[in-house]
Amino acid sequence: MAEAMLGLKRTHRCTEVTAAQIGGTVTVMGWVQKSRNKGGIIFVDLRDRSGILQLIFEEKDCGPENFAKAEKLRSEFVIAVVGRVEARSGAVNENLATGAIEIRAEQLRILSESEVPPFPIEENSRTKEELRLKYRFLDIRRPDIQRNLMLRSKVATMTRAILADQGFWEIETPTLIKSTPEGARDYLVPSRVHPGSFYALPQSPQLFKQLLMCSGCDRYFQLARCYRDEDLRADRQPEFTQIDMEMSFADVDDVIGVNEVLLQKLFKEVCNFDLQLPIPRMTWREAMDRFGSDKPDLRFGMELKNVTELVKGCGFGVFTGAVENGGSVRGINAQGQGAMPRKKIDALVDFAKGFGAKGLAYLAIQEDGSYKCSFAKFMTEEELKALADAMDGKPGDLLLFAADKDKVVFDVLGNLRLELAKQQDLLKKDDFKFLWVTEFPLLEYSEEENRYVAMHHPFTMPMDEDLPLIDTNPGAVRAKAYDIVLNGTEMGGGSVRIHQADIQAKMFEVLGFTPEQANQQFGFLLEAFKYGVPPHAGLAYGFDRMIMLMVGADSIRDVIAFPKVKDASCMMTEAPTPVAPKQLEELCIKISEKEE
Repeated sequence: MAEAMLGLKRTHRCTEVTAAQIGGTVTVMGWVQKSRNKGGIIFVDLRDRSGILQLIFEEKDCGPENFAKAEKLRSEFVIAVVGRVEARSGAVNENLATGAIEIRAEQLRILSESEVPPFPIEENSRTKEELRLKYRFLDIRRPDIQRNLMLRSKVATMTRAILADQGFWEIETPTLIKSTPEGARDYLVPSRVHPGSFYALPQSPQLFKQLLMCSGCDRYFQLARCYRDEDLRADRQPEFTQIDMEMSFADVDDVIGVNEVLLQKLFKEVCNFDLQLPIPRMTWREAMDRFGSDKPDLRFGMELKNVTELVKGCGFGVFTGAVENGGSVRGINAQGQGAMPRKKIDALVDFAKGFGAKGLAYLAIQEDGSYKCSFAKFMTEEELKALADAMDGKPGDLLLFAADKDKVVFDVLGNLRLELAKQQDLLKKDDFKFLWVTEFPLLEYSEEENRYVAMHHPFTMPMDEDLPLIDTNPGAVRAKAYDIVLNGTEMGGGSVRIHQADIQAKMFEVLGFTPEQANQQFGFLLEAFKYGVPPHAGLAYGFDRMIMLMVGADSIRDVIAFPKVKDASCMMTEAPTPVAPKQLEELCIKISEKEE
C-alpha cells in the first residue's frame, strides 16, 4: 500500500550525503534501484537524479514494522527513508560518489509501488530504442539520459546569461504565423474562427527577428521552438529548439565575434575544452574542393585531390568521359590501407554507388612499390606513377577515385572519407574541431522546380563584389552567409540580411517571384523596410545538435526529453492520431481518402 509523506521533508538528494554527515540523521527519497535480502539484513540501492546511495535495514534499528515493509521492496518502488549516516561497513565502492558511506535506516515509507518495469533502468541500456521510447518516462530515469537533460538545462541557462551580458534582449516571437512556403514544408494549423484559413508553425523566427531589428531592439535572442515537416535523420526532428539571435548595425565579423565568445565559454564550462580563438575560417569553395562537403570534419586528413588535368588525355574512358562532360576526376588517399581485401573494396564501391557514383576506381600501392589497380590496362606505368605521385601515394596506400559531375564527385568522396574514417576509428568524440564555413553560394539551381532557389533564404545579402553577376551569372554569386561546423556537423548558420529595397526586389526577381507574389507572402516585412531599416545580421544554432555533440551522443533523440521517431510520430503518446468528427466539423475540414 502506498503511504503519504505525512510531514516528512527530504533533507538531501542521494549524492548530497557525504562523510561530513557521519553520525547525523538525514531524510532521503527516491526510487529503489535494487534490493538484496541477506537474511536479517536488507541492502537497498536508492536512486534519484543525483546518483545512488546505499541503505541498510536491520530490525534492531528500524523496528519490525519497517523491516517487514523493507522486505517487500522491489525495483522502482518510490520510498522515503529517515536514517543515520555511517561509514560503509564493507569495502568502499570507488565507482559511487557515495561509496564511502551508507544510511542505517530507522524509518521507511513506501510512497508508491511499481510493477516490474519492461526493461532495466540502467546506464547504456541495450534495450531496443522502440521499447525505450514507448516507455520514455521510464527511459528518462536512466542516469545517462538524466545527465544529458541536466547538461542541456545548464547550457540554456549559461547561454541566456552570456548573451544578456553582451546586450541581447530575450524576446519571444509567435508560434502561430502566416505560411510562407519557401524552403521546407510547413506544419499547418486550421483556424476555427477563420474557416478555410490556416496558421503555420514557424520553421524559424526569421521574419520576426528581422522585424525586431526594424523596431530598434538592436540585439535579440531566444531559445525558439521550430517545426519542419521534412524527412528525419539521426540529427533531425520535426520539432526542435534553436538558439536564435539577430544583431543590428552588424556585419559578418560582428556576428562571428559574439558567437566565438559564446562557444568558448560554453565548451570550457560544460566540456572543460579550451577553444582557441579565433576559430579557423574556410570558404565554401575551399571546403568542397578539399573535403567534398560544406561541413567538413577536420578530425582527420584524407583530403580530396583534383587530378582532372593529369588524366584528361589518358586512355581510361571513365576518366576522360567525365572531363569531356564538364565534370572532374578527384581522389582520396586512404593511407596504410593498400592491403585492403578485394571484398572490402567492393563494399566501398557499393557504398559510393549509394551517393550517385557509377563506380569507384582504385589503385593500391603494394609494399614493394608495384600497383594493384582496377584500371591498369587503360594506362601506362608512367601514367599510373604520375597519378600515384599526384596523390602523395606511398607503398601501403590505397587511392580511390571518382569521376563524374562535380556535385556527384564531392558527394561520393565527401561521404567515402567519412566512412573510411569510421572504419579506422579516427573519429574521437571529445576531439572538438570547430570551423566557420563562409561565402556560400547565394543560389542553387533546382531541377525539380526548374529555377534558382535560395541556398539559405530569400533575405540573405550577396557579397558586394558579386552583385553585378546576379543577372548574368546568378549561380556564381556568393552570399554573406556563414555556418559554424563542429566535427562534420553543421551546428548553426546565419547570414547578413538584405536591408536595401532594390537588392531585395532583385533577389525576389531572380527567385521567380512577381512583385505581387513577393508582396503576398512577405508584404508585412517589405512594408516595415519602408520605414528605416538598419543593416542587420544573425545566426541560429540547432540547440539539440549542439547538446548531442557536447555529450557525444549518437542520436539527437538522446538529448531530447520526448523525441519523435523517423516517421515523425511519438511512440509513447501515439501522436499523431485521428480526431473526432465533431472537431473537424468545427474547423470546416473534411478528410478525403488518399488514392493509392
